[in-house]
Amino acid sequence: MPIQRSFTISALVLLLACGDDNPSTGSGTGAGGAGGGSVVSYSVTFDPLTVAPSEERTQCVVKRLGNDKAIHVNRITNTMGNGSHHLFVYKTTDSEEQLEPFECQPFVDILSPDKVTLLMISQTQGGDTLELPPGVGLEIGANQMIRLELHYINASTSSVDVSSTVSFEEMPESEVEYAANLLMMGNNDIELEPGAAATLGPQFIATPASLSGVNFFGFSGHQHKFGTGVEVATANATGEQDAVVYAPPNFVWSEPPIEYLDPPIQIPEGGGFRFSCQWNNTSTALVSFGESANDEMCLFYGYYYPSQGAIACAHTGFTEDFCCPGHPICSML
Repeated sequence: MPIQRSFTISALVLLLACGDDNPSTGSGTGAGGAGGGSVVSYSVTFDPLTVAPSEERTQCVVKRLGNDKAIHVNRITNTMGNGSHHLFVYKTTDSEEQLEPFECQPFVDILSPDKVTLLMISQTQGGDTLELPPGVGLEIGANQMIRLELHYINASTSSVDVSSTVSFEEMPESEVEYAANLLMMGNNDIELEPGAAATLGPQFIATPASLSGVNFFGFSGHQHKFGTGVEVATANATGEQDAVVYAPPNFVWSEPPIEYLDPPIQIPEGGGFRFSCQWNNTSTALVSFGESANDEMCLFYGYYYPSQGAIACAHTGFTEDFCCPGHPICSML
């Protein structure tokens, strides 16, 4: 399948954190679209926060975007300060803003799409942009609440001030043909021996029947500092129809690209995705799954349309593979 365009989402294991006195910084105008009109955008801004040497934390804020009507967005731009381990951007059903940064569980509610929908993962010093195909947009509800989850670690010997802004660009409703959404899959069954290279997978996870016939147009992976590769293929359960859709050469864990497919691809009937991750554990410790920069992850996510809702699937090693919503275990998470 041809890959027409890609851009890099890079990362540092340094720092980022958040604070904001102005939760919804309104709309602005920019270059006109196809019809020559102005572009309306909304943003959520983090004021500078001082991060102490060796400090590692995950903090969240919940803020109203400031849109008074339901919209679709086809571009999200994250302007980062001095970098971060990762920044997750969600829309959430929370009803109350939490303007001050608070301690939060990484990936909190990610397996509960009725509570949050992941919109974008960023790992870039300087910033990065998610751009959807023409006619395709992410749905944003009126007066939408946005949760920003930041995992930061300051590996330097000096305190550093950091800041960040996330901007959402509205589509003219006349141009909206399809709503997009996101599927995320992960394998948590990670145990890396010290001083050794390792591969996890390939692991097959079937996708829900609701995703039959949808169009996947963009993929990216996520690992921590020992990661050396993420590979993803559409597949059936027997492995007879595998078609690689994501396998960036010279993969760098801190700069996992989003790769866009043109034309988009579909999942084989009754199929799903088969994916694997590679690492080189250069430490002297056993490394397992976890949210810390010293732990590891193996996940990928794919953008698709038309939307059938946000879906998160996992292989854990201690239960059957599952996707949420729709599995009994989802209500227990």
